[in-house]
Amino acid sequence: QRRIDGYNDLHEKESADEREAQYAELVDAYYDLATEFYEWGWGACFHFADRREKESFSESLARHEYYLASRLNVAPGSRVLDCGCGIGGPARNIARFTRANVTGITINRVQVDRATKLAKQQGLDDLVEVIQGDFMALPFEDASFDAVYAIEATCHAPDRAKCYGEILRVLKPGAVFACYEWCLTDAYDGENPAHRKLKKDIEVGDGLPDLVHTSVCTRALKDAGFEVLETRDCAQDGKLGAAGEPWFTPLTPSWKPWVWPRFQFNPIMFRLMPVILKAAECVRLVPEGTHKTQVMLQAGGIGCATGGVTGAFTPMWLMVARKPL
Repeated sequence: QRRIDGYNDLHEKESADEREAQYAELVDAYYDLATEFYEWGWGACFHFADRREKESFSESLARHEYYLASRLNVAPGSRVLDCGCGIGGPARNIARFTRANVTGITINRVQVDRATKLAKQQGLDDLVEVIQGDFMALPFEDASFDAVYAIEATCHAPDRAKCYGEILRVLKPGAVFACYEWCLTDAYDGENPAHRKLKKDIEVGDGLPDLVHTSVCTRALKDAGFEVLETRDCAQDGKLGAAGEPWFTPLTPSWKPWVWPRFQFNPIMFRLMPVILKAAECVRLVPEGTHKTQVMLQAGGIGCATGGVTGAFTPMWLMVARKPL
């Protein structure tokens, strides 16, 4: 209960300055609250992907990861860093795909323990290691990695250039950093109240100090010292096929109970779920504060979906960059 109340208090501030100053507490609190919800409702890979025709949901997530991994130019035995790894779903998939040794870092202890357990269960603990740490001050020596990637994680950074600078420091000269970044797009209108609301909903519902425009991230990458090779919004790639779906479809309402998580976003379930969870709290089936966490996550889902429908937000601003020789 204290965790969700403290988290909400941080987001009641209109300015992002205080959230940025306390970003570590903000992000750690968020993932203490959200990790089990994410794994239960989404799976082990905490990110979005469009779904191409004939792909399953899990296949679309894996393909999205494999594409990013293909930009890293790594070989079996390479040392790769996953910056903001969650419970290690992408790290395990990319280790299988590349046979590289993947080190994941997350600020949250709950995620470290879960990722370590899953890697061992899946027989990947020889390739995947997850440690607790802060990507604003990476606990690694200079030039110690052959590649670094981040999947919808560095959006939690209070200072993008400083975060990217730490990544540059731990990369070997000539090595590649590739990421999917959460960003506002050119379609975002700061004078539009609906757009300002979706921005705030995403920040509150997803543990972000501030959500910035694509140009801010690209400029920060250059300011950190990277040679930028490519930037583009992968949400605009298209080619989904007749039965494909854009990335935000899982966050739009459905009346079919077997279509999850969409079922929880229909008008009835949207109002009913917090009531059900509050009742479960009263009989101690779930921890106190669970219903408030659900409300927070629902708001984030609605904000992301609205951002996707309007085109004002993308969770897959691709940036590929090289550390100069």
